[in-house]
Amino acid sequence: MIAPEDQFVHLHLHSEYSLLDGGNRVDRLVSRVKQLGMTAVAVTDHGNLFGAMSFYSAARSAGIKPILGCEAYVAPGRRTDRVTTGVMDGGFHLVLLAENLTGWRNLLYLASEAYLTGFYYKPRMDHDLLREHSAGLIAINGHLGSEIAHHLVEYEKTKDEAHYR
Repeated sequence: MIAPEDQFVHLHLHSEYSLLDGGNRVDRLVSRVKQLGMTAVAVTDHGNLFGAMSFYSAARSAGIKPILGCEAYVAPGRRTDRVTTGVMDGGFHLVLLAENLTGWRNLLYLASEAYLTGFYYKPRMDHDLLREHSAGLIAINGHLGSEIAHHLVEYEKTKDEAHYR
């Protein structure tokens, strides 16, 4: 048995519901996680929660703790802006994980609003929406397509300190 402090948990993983990016079928993913002796795993599909219920059910049935999440797209400005920004995919990448039921409800709301009011190439949310519905969510901003990475690269190119704000 692996000591809890030595266990690895994937917190950024795509399933078949991340079109053109995820190849993991939910049932096979859960089987492999169990086979590896992992006790928990997150699924963070691009801009959607389409596989969340099947993932949750399969993981619970296998004795795996399901961590529900989404790799959200965050608009560089307002989510309702419909202009080309130069940001790939139409938004910055931000992994959001539901920490509890409040977080799950907020994640559902954010994902829905991204489709209903922010869709421009991808379902996008913005900083205002995130600020209003952040309770119970954990954000991971380590993606090369994240806002932080974008500003670090732009600063290196331009030396413009505005990228530090």
